[in-house]
Amino acid sequence: MENHRLSRIKKKRKSGFLNRMRSPGGRKVLRRKRRAGRSLTLRK
Repeated sequence: MENHRLSRIKKKRKSGFLNRMRSPGGRKVLRRKRRAGRSLTLRK
């Protein structure tokens, strides 16, 4: 059985950096990830 392939655009819009920055909860997620030692940089 073939796996479902989500389009990259849909994936980015759903759980991308900008979408996370939009809501307070999303900003919390980013803060948590940064604290865990992940570098979160915006691609140009």
